[in-house]
Amino acid sequence: MPPIHVMLKPASGACNMHCRYCFYVDEMQHRTTACYGTMSLQTLEAVIQRSLAFAQGSCTFLFQGGEPTLAGLDFFRAALVFEKKWNVNKVIIQHGLQTNGYAIDEEWAEFFAQNNFLVGVSLDGPKEIHDANRVDALGQGTYQKVMRSISLLKKHKVEFNILTVITEQSARHTNKIYGFFQRNDLRYQQYIPCLSGLEEAIQENTCVLTAKGFETHLKTLFDLWYQQAKRGNLEYNRYFMNLLAILNGQQPEACEMQGICSRQFVVEADGSVYPCDFYMLDEYCLGNLITDSFEDIEVKRSQIRFIEQSIQLKSACQDCRWFRLCRGGCRRYWEPINAVQPRHIFCEAYQHFFAYAEPKLKQLQQQLRIANYMRKC
Repeated sequence: MPPIHVMLKPASGACNMHCRYCFYVDEMQHRTTACYGTMSLQTLEAVIQRSLAFAQGSCTFLFQGGEPTLAGLDFFRAALVFEKKWNVNKVIIQHGLQTNGYAIDEEWAEFFAQNNFLVGVSLDGPKEIHDANRVDALGQGTYQKVMRSISLLKKHKVEFNILTVITEQSARHTNKIYGFFQRNDLRYQQYIPCLSGLEEAIQENTCVLTAKGFETHLKTLFDLWYQQAKRGNLEYNRYFMNLLAILNGQQPEACEMQGICSRQFVVEADGSVYPCDFYMLDEYCLGNLITDSFEDIEVKRSQIRFIEQSIQLKSACQDCRWFRLCRGGCRRYWEPINAVQPRHIFCEAYQHFFAYAEPKLKQLQQQLRIANYMRKC
């Protein structure tokens, strides 16, 4: 088994914000137990013990939610103690945490810095765009609190990046979002599309990104990023950097760009394990790390054919000229997968985008190769 990534939800789906497009709220409504509360220290220790015994070479623990900081700082301090106790194979341990940034203070920032956590902060752009959907329990915007948290992370030199949800409305303002990130020196960016609920028609939620809106966003963002790159300022945009990796003959690290669902271990607060953050539903449960081994979990993964289904879904894409770059996208983009003819909801957007961007991507790839060659001379 190669190095593993284990995603834990220490506070299950609990959150101190009420974002209007939260996909996990929708997931919780489609399972027997909506929220599992806070993970106990006994469960945390069992997850860490089994993970470190199973991992080879390295193990990454990613904390997500809901909002993982609701578990409290002592929970994370305990995690580090358990890691030292059970890392008998001396694997390299890495940490990541995705937060809404609502409650980060000096103590949290110091902890992240001292323990080398890579932190993802959810920020949708300038105040008017961020506050349109990312609100607190009273419906008030959270922009000021998130920006204060980012200032603290910068102050303590925490490594962090920005996660931005693109809605149908914000897709029209990609220029403004990108300019805002430039002015605030937020150079490590990841953008994800706002999706409909599992049983929700796209018309029911005006935030949901359409193929046309996604195409507009991709082209606009690419042009802005490309102009910076041509000037020698190659900023980190996760999607575009993964496209460059593909063109360079490398394996992309982004799950949705690999052409097949990756082997993930997503752990709810009760210890139950699921194959993907988008599919934490009863019918996809692979077992529980309190009672089941990773080997047991792999047997269940094979039985439900989760990975195999992702290959079958994309069989019709093999002859597409853009399949090498697109790889069929995320399985979640194909819902409902039980339709007579499932189709990637952003297929048209990607086809138009690749026709638009591929020549420039190839030029940039060649430019970077030349630059790397000259540095070696």
